[in-house]
Amino acid sequence: MRPCVRKQRPPFSPWLAAALLELLVPSNPPSRCNGSRSDRRMNTTAPPLEPHAIERLREVELEEARAIQSVMLPAEPLHAGAVMISHEFQPVTAVGGDFLDYFELTDGSIGLYLGDVSGKGLPAALYAALAVGTLRGVHKTGTLPSDVLATLNRRLMIRGMPRRHAAIQYAVFDPRSHEVRIASAGMPGPFHLSAKGCQMLELSGIPPGLFAGTSYEMLTLRLEPGDSVFFCTDGLPDAFDRRGKQFGIARLQGLFCAEPVASPAELLGRVFAALQSFSRGCQQHDDMAAALFHYSC
Repeated sequence: MRPCVRKQRPPFSPWLAAALLELLVPSNPPSRCNGSRSDRRMNTTAPPLEPHAIERLREVELEEARAIQSVMLPAEPLHAGAVMISHEFQPVTAVGGDFLDYFELTDGSIGLYLGDVSGKGLPAALYAALAVGTLRGVHKTGTLPSDVLATLNRRLMIRGMPRRHAAIQYAVFDPRSHEVRIASAGMPGPFHLSAKGCQMLELSGIPPGLFAGTSYEMLTLRLEPGDSVFFCTDGLPDAFDRRGKQFGIARLQGLFCAEPVASPAELLGRVFAALQSFSRGCQQHDDMAAALFHYSC
């Protein structure tokens, strides 16, 4: 039997985005035209960097970017009353365009978002930092997930960054009503896991950052004790093996229907172990991020 659903429509500082930007744009770039005569003389006499030194500098900058990006991820699983949330994040490069967070709101509700910006590497990480900074400024108590996505879209459009957008899922769980409200745009699922099986919830929307004035639908799902909701970016079902065959939604759902697990972290471990076994070391093209929300009673 399908679950009854109704369709409706923690602080982050901008310095994180600025810090990432500094890794891409030097604060004092060299110039052939500016500077004093002595400066130019020093530039012409300075020995050029060896290729291995340039590569090492690049590696150091990427590691710094990874450290900064880690601040935008949850430091540990969340345990709040009957709710447990865990996550897994595997970027293709040192930094990636997937982002996620979960948190308690002032009224006791639990919020969660998971996103995937277009592209990868440092440019994608910059855009992800912008999206996270915006989200942490608008996810206030009482704000509907659909309104959060609409606000995110509006603010990203104001930035006017072409060829960039952010697919995202945003959810808020009310422990009093046992209902979770979800808005989604450009992402697979999410998946409702219950004693009755696994159902891929039907939600669609245009990723924020593409078109002005976009509105978003919202789904309300009442959870029973033992239910879970699995959120993931498309890097999971789109993972491929050496023959180019994709992991796929069906194989992902099959993992949820296997024997029960003790915790969200254990189920996430099962999923990512299966992905690793399937790909057999084949280098993937997309970041992978997932979060599992579990309601115990």
